[in-house]
Parts: sequence; structure tokens; C-alpha cells
Amino acid sequence: MSNRFLTPLKRLSPIVWTHSVLDRLGGRILVYVGVTFVFGWLGLAVLISEFHEQLVMSQNERAVLLITRGVSSGLRTIMLAGDAEIAEDFSKNLQNINGLVDFRILRPDGSEAFRTNETIRLVNQRLGGERFHPRKRENKVQVLPSDSTTLKNVLGNGHEVPIYERDPLNGAPLLTFFAPIPNQDECRPCHGQNDPFRGLIKLTMSLSQANHEIHQARWWIFGLGTLIAAAVMLIIHQAVCRSAVAPLERMARILGDDHHHGDPDRSVPVTGCAEFRQVATAFNHMSSQLSSAWFDLREEHDKLTTILLGTREGIVVTDRENRIVLVNPSAERFIGKSADEIRTQGFMTLFDDPEHMRALLDDHVHELPGLVLHNERMLQIHAANIRDSAGHPIGSAAMIRDVTREKALEDELRKLSNTDPLTGLFNRRRFDAALLEEYDRAKRYGLILGLLLFDVDHFKRFNDTHGHDQGDRVLKAIAEVMRTHFRSVDHPCRYGGEEFCAIMPSTGSSGVNRSAERLRQSVEAMVVDGLKVTVSIGVAIFPECGREGPEAMLKAADLALYQAKRLGRNRVCPFTPELAATPPA
Repeated sequence: MSNRFLTPLKRLSPIVWTHSVLDRLGGRILVYVGVTFVFGWLGLAVLISEFHEQLVMSQNERAVLLITRGVSSGLRTIMLAGDAEIAEDFSKNLQNINGLVDFRILRPDGSEAFRTNETIRLVNQRLGGERFHPRKRENKVQVLPSDSTTLKNVLGNGHEVPIYERDPLNGAPLLTFFAPIPNQDECRPCHGQNDPFRGLIKLTMSLSQANHEIHQARWWIFGLGTLIAAAVMLIIHQAVCRSAVAPLERMARILGDDHHHGDPDRSVPVTGCAEFRQVATAFNHMSSQLSSAWFDLREEHDKLTTILLGTREGIVVTDRENRIVLVNPSAERFIGKSADEIRTQGFMTLFDDPEHMRALLDDHVHELPGLVLHNERMLQIHAANIRDSAGHPIGSAAMIRDVTREKALEDELRKLSNTDPLTGLFNRRRFDAALLEEYDRAKRYGLILGLLLFDVDHFKRFNDTHGHDQGDRVLKAIAEVMRTHFRSVDHPCRYGGEEFCAIMPSTGSSGVNRSAERLRQSVEAMVVDGLKVTVSIGVAIFPECGREGPEAMLKAADLALYQAKRLGRNRVCPFTPELAATPPA
């Protein structure tokens, strides 16, 4: 079967129809009102039916009671007239009453009256003679046992007793009344003075007609109630749909219109009752405020997007599930991956070092280096967790800066600040700092520290004779010799002018002296533009020169340098305590 025929059938299926009805406000109101009204009406109908049944049964009881009392009164009149034979016929004729199932007059012992001659004998005996003729045939019928509870209740209390029962043959409902026949004063001459009651009447009526009327009334009640319920439900449904559902559906159609989807300026007509007009007015006011806020947010969003996309810093942001939601072009360029690759690999593997990223995000880790060498770039990373006002994490963010040029400039500045621009050796500033560091280390750990201080012999003559440019070339040549001569742990420096110095950590006096002598020989062996150069070197050894501090050590080397010059220059002279007492030349 084609879909063209299946679709209408699917719509007509009970489940689909039920869902379609319940999905609409009018349908829900109809169902809720209907269910409430039906249950309420069912309860009311049950109460009405019960009340009607009790009323009918009460009327039946009163009718049977009146019949019973009428029969009792009629029997008493007949018996007082002395017509006992007529009483028996009267009893038999009552069997023809419509709805009467059984009628019997019982003696106090529960047997049926007018069946034996026992009462006739007792009456003739009391009256003295044969006032009443005995029956030719006796047939005692015991209707109730002599010890019957019903018999005792009726004759003991003197009240009528109704009993509801079922016909054993066809199950029809029956109402049996037991009514006592009192032994009145006018009856006592015949029936004696001892018994308060002469017997009782048993009258059984069929309740089939009454039950039929009750069932018929119930059907009328439930049928009429159903019609009333349906009418009331439809009226309520129409009233609710017109006053409430219809305005809401119009509002929903306007809000759900695809032409206005995502439009914050949409509004609804102010129509209907006062409540809906108030709701529509409040909605339009809220929509206007939202529209203004939305445009402000869009403007700020555009600004922020422009900033994030145009900034030179790389930015990567995640949400609370640690999914990357923002990667700007600078981050792609610095990391060397596309935005899709970065999102796929995750926040922790931005630089292929998850442990380092976790440490950067750890609030308890401080002073962690934020510099990473990645793809031949020196990158500075600032990473942090983003938290809401309650302190709960809602994401992470990383800002990346390319500081490769800055680090190169920083190294260059550091080098320039510590280097002599002419010779390329450490300058006086760096020498002072290095001497203090090495002196403190040697003093703290009991190490040996050597210091060389020397200058160029007759350097003024070079400048005066050959010019300052030639003097500069001599200084550069000496610096080149020093760079190749000293170890990596040593500190060769230009002290100032034509003076040089060298700090030699962890080197004894013999080693320092041999190194100074080799340096002197290397300078003496070189030729600068056809010119020969010599140097005079003073040597100081810690702790042999004393423990007064780095200034005292430098002064000791200076005294040794002047001693070398006094002895003829081009030589190495170590410091001795005697030099401290010799004035400089």
C-alpha cells in the first residue's frame, strides 16, 4: 500500500490521535474538564441512584406495612363479628393481590391458622358450647419453627419485622413482612387472657417491579447525566477555546512564524480579555527590552570577534566539558596546526606536553616557567581556569604570545649591558658582579680564587705615535688572545682603558701564575700591523691575599701590577704581603 494511503490511516490511529489531542491546550482542557466532570457526575449519579433506591424500597415497605395493617384490621373485624369461616376465605382471596407472592396467618407457635381444629376447640371450651363447628379435615402446616428468631422478635416486641430475601426458585427479590395480631380486650373472651398476641401475619411481596423501576431510573439518570455532561463539556470547551486557547494560539502562531524566527523585534497583538491584553503588553515590552539588549550584545560580540580574530596573541578557549570552542588565527599560526586539528587533539595537547599544560592550569603551582620553545618559536603561555561567581569551573583559556624577537632583543641587551663594545669582552659592570659572586662562593665553600689584572706597556706611546685607531686595534687583538686563552668558567674582562682582568675560579696559585705567564707570552708573540705589544700582569690569589673582601683582592692585584711595571714591564708579578707596604711608583 502506498504512502499516499497509509498517511491518513496513521493519522486516524488511536495513539496518534490521542497524542495529537493532548498536544494542544484545548484538547488538554477538554480532557481534564471531561475527566473531572465525568468522575464528579458518576459520583453524583451513584448517590442519586442509591437515594432513589432507598426511597423506592422505603415506599414499598410503607405500602406493604399498610397492606399488612389493613389485613390485620380486617381480620379483627371479621373475627369480632363471629364469622371465622369468612376469615379463612378472606385469607385465601388476598392471594389474588397483584405482586403478592405469599400471604399466611400464623398461630403463635408458627403454624398456619385455619388448618386445624385446635383454636376452635379452645374457643368452644371457653364459650361453653359448640359455637364454631370443627373442620372435617385437618392439615397442620408449620410455616415457622416454634423457636424461630423472627417469631420471637415479632411476638416478643410487638413490632412489624421486614425481611428482604430472594425467591429460591427464580432468584427474584422479595419483601416479607411479619406483623403481630394483638389480643385486644374484645378478643379475650374467645382467646383467653394470657397471650398478648393471637398470632401474626406473614405477607410476602415481589420486588421485581420495584427493581425494574429502579434500574430504569438508573439508566435515565446515567443517560441524561451523560448528555448533560457532554453538553457542559462542549460549552466549557468552546468558552475556554474562545477566551483563552484562541488568543494563545494566535500568539503561538506569531511567535512560531518562520518569517520572524530569530527576530527579537517580534510582537503580538494586544487583543482579548484584560488578562491576555496585559500578557501581550508585558510580552511586547519584554521583547522590546530583549531586542535592545540583543543588538547591544551583537555589537559587543562583533567588537570582541574583531579583537579576538585580529589580535596578535593566540587565544584558545574551552567550555565546561573541556571542548575547544574558540581558536583564533594567531593561535593556529603559533601552534602550527589548523583550528580543526586543535579542536580534535584537545586543549592539553596544544604544545604536545599535557603535563606542562596541567601544571599551568593548577592554581596551587606558582612560578612555573611560561616559556615554551615550539616550532622554532619562543612562546609565552598564560593559561587559567575560568570560574563562575560561585567558584565552579566553566572552562579554560590560554593566551599565547610569540616572544622570539623579544627574547633575542633581551639577550642582545643583556649582552650589551655586560659586554665592552670595543673588545667584546665582559665590561667593568659585569666584572664587578662576577668578582663579588665568585668571591662569596669561594669564601662560603673554602675554594681558591685567582685574579689577573694587567695593562698594555707604553700604550700611550701607541696612541701618540700611531693614533687612537691603532690603539683600538691593539686592544682588540689582546681581547682575541684572551678569548682563546681562558676557560669557559673564567671571566675575561676589559677593566677600563688599556687595562684588562680575568677571574679564574677554583684555580690555585701555581695554575694562575702559569696561565698568566702563557698569556704574557701569547701577547708578546703577536704582531699588530707590524707592531710588537707587551703587557705587565699582576696576580692575586684568595685566600692568600687576605679575607677583607673582593675590593681588597682587586687592590692586591693592582699592587702586583705596579710591582711588575717597577721591575721593568713585560712580566708577571704575584702579590706578596710585602707589596702592601711598598708605595706605588
